[in-house]
Amino acid sequence: MQQNNGLDKSQLISFGIFSMILIGFMFYFQNKNAQEQQEQLAIDAKKTELVTQAKPIATNLNSNTVTPTSVQKVNLHNDELTVEFSSVGGQLSSVKLNKFQAFGGKPLYLFNNNNASYGFQFKDKSGKVFNTKDLVFAPQVAGNVVTLSSQIGTATIQFVYTLKAKYTVDFQVKTQGLATLVNDGKANFVWDYTVRGAEKGRSQEETHTEFSYAFNNYKDYDYDARTDMDEPDETLNWIGVKQQFFSAVIEAKNGFTKSKGFQEPIEEGEFLKKFNFDGQVNLAGNELNQDFTWYFMPLDMELLKSFDKNFDEILPLGWSFIGSLNRHVFMPMYSLISGWGIAAGWAIFWMTIIIKLILSPVMFKQHKLSAMMKVIRPEIDEVNAKFKDADPMKKQQETMAVYRKAGVNQMAGCLPALVQIPLFYALFRFFPNMLDLRGKSFWFAPDLTAYDDVIKFGFKIPLLGEHLSIFALACTVVILIYTVMTSGNIQQPQQEGMPNMKVLMYIFPITFLFFLNSSASGLSWYYFVSNAINIVIILVIKYFILDEKKIHAQIQANKQKEPKKEGKFQKRMREMMEQAQQQQAQQQNKKK
Repeated sequence: MQQNNGLDKSQLISFGIFSMILIGFMFYFQNKNAQEQQEQLAIDAKKTELVTQAKPIATNLNSNTVTPTSVQKVNLHNDELTVEFSSVGGQLSSVKLNKFQAFGGKPLYLFNNNNASYGFQFKDKSGKVFNTKDLVFAPQVAGNVVTLSSQIGTATIQFVYTLKAKYTVDFQVKTQGLATLVNDGKANFVWDYTVRGAEKGRSQEETHTEFSYAFNNYKDYDYDARTDMDEPDETLNWIGVKQQFFSAVIEAKNGFTKSKGFQEPIEEGEFLKKFNFDGQVNLAGNELNQDFTWYFMPLDMELLKSFDKNFDEILPLGWSFIGSLNRHVFMPMYSLISGWGIAAGWAIFWMTIIIKLILSPVMFKQHKLSAMMKVIRPEIDEVNAKFKDADPMKKQQETMAVYRKAGVNQMAGCLPALVQIPLFYALFRFFPNMLDLRGKSFWFAPDLTAYDDVIKFGFKIPLLGEHLSIFALACTVVILIYTVMTSGNIQQPQQEGMPNMKVLMYIFPITFLFFLNSSASGLSWYYFVSNAINIVIILVIKYFILDEKKIHAQIQANKQKEPKKEGKFQKRMREMMEQAQQQQAQQQNKKK
């Protein structure tokens, strides 16, 4: 009797009812979420203006005590950035990206409330270390330029900042008389930065928060997520700390040498990680007169490429072929579709359709092979029963003979699977890092680059967290249905102790739920649509394309013919099985 492990008509009706309930559930939460969305804060359209002016005040090497009267703040802003400078250390004390908001509608600050500090360390002739972070500077403002000056004994240090377009702040360092204090020709740039979270998904954002840097005249790029970063032999052109969608980068025109870094995760709270960077800069005649540039950038591909400094590599789109797939296929495809003026979620939907159409030849072959293997299941069961007590190698050879007679090439299903592996990983990189998707809502998901958490537990479940993502749950359900429909061709192991392959196939979608629950909801939505299309394709092949009676008749006719000539792969597999059988026999003889 022929087995049919697919879905019968009653199961199809159940699947249809489930789909209608799910869609209705999604529309309900879409309307609920739309009512709760907050209006965006108005963007300050004023151009750069003078906020504070002050005359230089003198300090000296031994006068590092900061008093309330010595702390002065000046501000500059343009359409893209609002920056604040502090007289303490002559540093950027606040950096706000005007066109973006942090999760919850809060202003998006990269530097603020003392979470970042930087400066230059010198050694005087006695070996004592002093740091510009400890000095008090006097600010002067002229247009979009802030000059901060400090006196160290007979030496003068000036930091000149110029606010420019494209999220850029030029940073010139000028010294005069420093040679009277130092004589080793070296200084160290030290940057401490505690990164504040800006996104909804903490674990996902923390994963994407790391060092990034370029060297070899901007040609080579690297990133470092390890606790310690050490580049003693390279000259870094720039060093940055990237988050999921934003990055703070400082470029040294003459480069940083003997660079070291350290990062430490923060378990909870508003901050994600602590970073420390220490890189050496060389002095010319024991004077520090060098140019630097700060960049406080959203990770937008076109913006990053426009600098021509390898900044586009900061986007973690994957290496080699994976990265190329995202850069040259998925990102342009999404931009083109979203340019039609449709919602981001529906852009992903049509993107999925297009990808499926491109892969349709190989996908059709895979699904057809799966359906044919279901049809010949009775013949495989006959072989298993006939050779129940035979040698496993012999049984495997007979099974392969049945496939050959039926004209079924088992390995033909491997190509589609191999094709999908890079696609899977590329999309895993695409959805959490696509700036155009950030903050875009769809149905009950307020942000397609983060998880939806309509279902909240109020307590933490191991591996799952404190919420259940509806998109992740829906994706898991359709993968389970797809697994039920395709598991009929799985041959059960006959040897004792071997795992049940069907059970393993059912476990996989469940583990997928834990993986997707805290991932980008756009990724879950894509996989939901993709697997729903797979189900439709299988049903179409089963009920409208494959003629099971005709296939059975062909199998019976093939049994009477000479078996097809072995292909190279099949021949190699047979030879390997025979070699393994011989080795097994030899080992048994030695034991006797």
